[in-house]
Amino acid sequence: MSVSVEKLEKSMAKLTITVSAEDFTKALDKAYTRQKNRIQVPGFRKGHASRQIIEKMYGAGVFFEDAANFAINDSYPDAARECGEKICSRPTIDITQIEEGKDFIYTAEVALEPPVELGQYKGVEIEKVDVKEVTEEDIDAELKRQQNANAKITDVTDRPVQNGDMIKLDFDGSIDGTPFDGGKAENYDLTVGSGSFIPGFEEQLVGMNAGEEKDVTVTFPEDYHAKDLAGKEAVFHCRVNSIREKKLPELNDEFADEVSEFDTLDEYKADIKKNIEVKREEDAKTRRENEAVDAVIKNATIEIPEAMMRTQEEELADQMAQNLRYQGMNLQDFLKYTNMSEEQFITSMQPQADRTIRTRLTLEAVVKAENIEVSDEEFDEELQKIADQYKAPLDEIKKYYESDEAKKSLTEDIAVQKAVTFVAENAVEVEKPAEKAKDETASDEAKPEA
Repeated sequence: MSVSVEKLEKSMAKLTITVSAEDFTKALDKAYTRQKNRIQVPGFRKGHASRQIIEKMYGAGVFFEDAANFAINDSYPDAARECGEKICSRPTIDITQIEEGKDFIYTAEVALEPPVELGQYKGVEIEKVDVKEVTEEDIDAELKRQQNANAKITDVTDRPVQNGDMIKLDFDGSIDGTPFDGGKAENYDLTVGSGSFIPGFEEQLVGMNAGEEKDVTVTFPEDYHAKDLAGKEAVFHCRVNSIREKKLPELNDEFADEVSEFDTLDEYKADIKKNIEVKREEDAKTRRENEAVDAVIKNATIEIPEAMMRTQEEELADQMAQNLRYQGMNLQDFLKYTNMSEEQFITSMQPQADRTIRTRLTLEAVVKAENIEVSDEEFDEELQKIADQYKAPLDEIKKYYESDEAKKSLTEDIAVQKAVTFVAENAVEVEKPAEKAKDETASDEAKPEA
C-alpha cells in the first residue's frame, strides 16, 4: 500500500491510495468466500462453485464491490496515518482503478485541520464572578432535601387524602359525555398538590377516602397543548385506590449519624456549609474559564472546512441517538415526536458542532503559542483521576494508555485543559454593568427555596 497527498483549497486534501494487485486479489478471494453461499450456479450446490466459474457466469466484476470495500477498509486507516496530515473528517471515496491483476487505486478526499489565527488570548476581559456567602437558608434547604430523600413512606387507612399524599388513582375523563385520548388511566401514581394535573383537579381529591369515587370537574387552560381540548370543560370520574404519606425524619443528632459520617447535627451542618462553599467556588471557576475561553474564541479566526463540520455534526448526532437508547427511546420515535427528518436532526447539531471545533482548535493553538507541555507527573495524576472516576484499578488504566495513540490523545487533552487554565488565570475581571447585576439579583431573589 502506498499513499500520496494533494493539497486542495480550504483545508481539504486528496489522498491517492494504491493497494497492490496481490492484496486486491486477496480481497477478491475474501469477497468470494463471503458471497459464495448466496450465489446459485446451475450444476453446483450453493457454495461449491469456484470463484472463476461464478465470474465466468456473472461477469468479472461480480465480486468487485465487496472486494473494494474490504481493500478500502483494510488500507485507509494505515494510509491516513502514513500521509502525515491531521485528518478531521470522514473520507469521500472515489475508485479510479479496479481490475484483477492490477493495483487497486482509489482517492479519499478529506478535511485537514485548518489553520488558526489567534487574536488576543492573554488579558481578555471577563465579568467579575462574585461567590455568594453560604447562608443558614442554604444549609436548611440541603437539610430539607436530605430529609425528603430519607423519608419513610407509609400506608394511610385512618384518614382521607391530604396535600402531599401519594395516591393510586383511577380516572376516566369525558367532554360532553364523550371520552377523549389520554383521559383515562388506572392506578396512576399522583402526589396530591404537585401540580401535575390541570389546575383545580388535585384540590378536589383532598378529603376523599381510599375506595371512594367522585366526579371532578375542571376546565382545560386556553393555552393547553392539545388544541382540541383547550378551554373546554371536562368531567373526570375518579377513584382513590390507596393513600400513602411521606413521614420526614426529625432533624437531630440521630438523623446526622444515619445519613452522614458525623455524630452530631452541628457537625453535619458545618460539613454541608463547607461542601456548598466548595461547589460555589468550583462553579465560579468554571464560569471564569468559560467566559475567558469564549473571549479567546471570539478573537480567533478559523475557516472550518464543510466536511469537518459535517463529520462533527454526525458524531454528535450519533452520541445523542445513543443517549436516547439509554433512555429507552429509539431515534425514529424521537424524529417522529419532534417532526424532524434524519437530515434535519443531523444539521440541528451545527451550532454545537461549530462550538466544539472552534473551542478545541483555539485551545490547541494556545498550547502551541505558549509551548504548554505535560509532565510525567501531570500525566500520572490524570491516570489516577480516571481510575477514581471509573472505580477501576490504576494498573488497568495504565495498561490501556500504554499505546502511543492513547497516550498522545490523553496528553493532548491535558494540554488543552492547561490552556483553559492559562487563559482564565490571565484574564482581567471587570465589574458587571449595574443594570445586569441588578437583574441577576432580582432573578435570584425570585427563585423558590429548594
